[in-house]
Amino acid sequence: MTRTLAGYTDRISACPGETIAFKVSAEDGSPSYRASLVRLHCVDSHRDGPGLEEETIPSAFDGEHPARRQPIRIGSRATVEGGGAVSGLGSFSIAMMIWPTLEKEAPQVLFSTLDGAGGGFALAVGAGNRLSLSIGGQDLALDRPLLTREWALVAASYDAATGEAALHAVPANVHAGFSPPQSRMAKFGRKLPTGAAGLISVAARLEPDGRPVEHYNGKIDSPRLLSRALPLEALRRLIVEPLAAQFAADLVAAWDFSEDMGSERAIDLSPNRLDCRLVNMPSRAAKGWNWSGGFQDWKTAPQEYGAIHFHEDDLSDCAWETDFTFTVPKNLPSGCYAAKLEGQGDPEHVVFFVRAPRGKPGARAVFLASTATYIAYGNYRVMNRSNLYEMYLGQLPELVESDLFLNTRPEYGDSLYATHNDGSGMAIGTRLRPTVNMRPNTTLSAFNDDGWIFSWLKAMRLDADFITDEDLHHEGLGLLSDYSLVITGNHPEYISTQMWDALDAFLTRGGRLMYLGGNGFFWRVAFHDDVPGVMELRRAEDGSRPWEAEPGEYYMAFNGEYGGLWRRVGRPPQGLVGVGFTASGFDISSFYRRTEQSADPRAAFIFDGVGDEIIGDFGLAGGGAAGQEIDRYDRALGSPPHALVVARSEDHTEEMMIGKEDMPAANYIIGGTENPLVHADMTFFETPNGGAVFSTGSITWAAGLPWNGFDNSVSRITRNVFERFVDPKPFVYPASRERTA
Repeated sequence: MTRTLAGYTDRISACPGETIAFKVSAEDGSPSYRASLVRLHCVDSHRDGPGLEEETIPSAFDGEHPARRQPIRIGSRATVEGGGAVSGLGSFSIAMMIWPTLEKEAPQVLFSTLDGAGGGFALAVGAGNRLSLSIGGQDLALDRPLLTREWALVAASYDAATGEAALHAVPANVHAGFSPPQSRMAKFGRKLPTGAAGLISVAARLEPDGRPVEHYNGKIDSPRLLSRALPLEALRRLIVEPLAAQFAADLVAAWDFSEDMGSERAIDLSPNRLDCRLVNMPSRAAKGWNWSGGFQDWKTAPQEYGAIHFHEDDLSDCAWETDFTFTVPKNLPSGCYAAKLEGQGDPEHVVFFVRAPRGKPGARAVFLASTATYIAYGNYRVMNRSNLYEMYLGQLPELVESDLFLNTRPEYGDSLYATHNDGSGMAIGTRLRPTVNMRPNTTLSAFNDDGWIFSWLKAMRLDADFITDEDLHHEGLGLLSDYSLVITGNHPEYISTQMWDALDAFLTRGGRLMYLGGNGFFWRVAFHDDVPGVMELRRAEDGSRPWEAEPGEYYMAFNGEYGGLWRRVGRPPQGLVGVGFTASGFDISSFYRRTEQSADPRAAFIFDGVGDEIIGDFGLAGGGAAGQEIDRYDRALGSPPHALVVARSEDHTEEMMIGKEDMPAANYIIGGTENPLVHADMTFFETPNGGAVFSTGSITWAAGLPWNGFDNSVSRITRNVFERFVDPKPFVYPASRERTA
């Protein structure tokens, strides 16, 4: 069987009294499906683990619901309701700078007023990368192709009085010899309906039913539309001087994509104010045709960042209609939940989190769900596409049903580990779509592995509320003030500034933190101010990364911050949690060995009842508690001098390789059998005002918790720390002393 139902929610979490909307689509044409509420205590049916554990809870949405198929209209574009300023067009000129990035046989529309009934015009890059103009069923195309990833002025005009049409392409740089300036004229006939219904579509053409087709891949900068046919030289001038007085009477629109950078609109400078609405979040803060190379931050020279990069596979919001809603009851415990949808195929779980009532915590501890990481890995399908993935893993990839399903659903979008069809990196992630691997029994060290922490809390009968990264981003320190202990998931890799600042302040004020993972607090991200659930990432010039942003495009459009590694902005994870990413490898996992510092009286509570020297030589992920991605203590990167490294991993293979950011210091000896930096450090340290931090430094620590029915050293150590960290007795900050590890 395979899944036939898919869904998502409008919000990732809710407090009692708040309402969540569920959007559902049936792939198989079924007339109905059944819905029920389940609490997820374990989300992985691993043969050696506790198995999938879901608790059915009566809810108002239980029962049969009518099914329908809801489309996903993938691909970014801009639309403008032009009204009479556009519908009344007769003669016109259109000009813009473009930077095409993908050659296709199918047309890629740059600008269209076509209405599907023979009215309107379209400027496009057609077969063979040749510029074309279509009006009233007549076409004009240039003879030679445009160069990909090279700027060119493209322009067209039509004189309704004479019927003459003109088409131009002028390269902007020294490669003109390979693609010289081109112009072509034709007689199209007089008084054609060029404005049609007045609807403009940029970077795609709209079918009569509103469906976008023929998406453009590449950048567009400085589009200009006029109600008069102008010669090429005048159109060139309009790019630089859109508001020149001599063109004022004929100017319909002059869009400046450098304005209002973080929004979903693009500003029209003309008196008509025909602002564009951007659909599916094309990439902004992109270098324009006039980028000088003298500036790296778009905020310092916005006039050089007037481009938007459109892609046929952008997706920020499926925009499905709501099928049913759920208002969280007052007595529903905080935790991880799902609407379980059952039809003809495998059940679909639409996951969400329930928080405690605002200002009324149900526990002293709170689990921080790594929903930013869930977004970053959402619909990850690199293993399905890359011929290097087997080498990367050091073993044959193991595909599960969700991977096979994604193979047949490109419209569900990809992860932030993928590249667009034109080769540029995917920098915008979203949860406003079905996220197939944020479900039970899927892959990757994120949501499913966090489920082992959920199941451990239940098995140990330990109370903890649940919140999410988005909650922390939007509410900050105030959200944490009700708790004495924050517990992370196994892979809190993606962190916004607001999240980092809140955790840092929480620790400064005496809070406690259990970092139960690895490769955490690594990449800096931004969330969109106006569209909750949409996140931006710029992979800058460092770090182990599947793609890297264009030079000059390292600053995020959503908030203007420098992207990339937290380490590159002077905040290595070591300064927050004592350890930071050092190596990754996915063949087998290893174990920890206790250090001499584990005998320090300050750490006695950690190992209470644990007599073993070897910790975690078992687990559900690679056979050990130290694996996949691991972190190390490093004073040079800000690890506290008084921190205790109480255990250190060893016996890693050559597949466990150091991160790229550490290669220059390691003389390119990168494998785990030789490089001294390849080890996970389990650390503990106190913070001012009675707080403390415990870090495991390994993604697979959580996978060791359920081993042997939760009766093992990994589970015992984690419980010891939990119980001491919720104890209100303050930790004593030790006298200042320097140490080395």
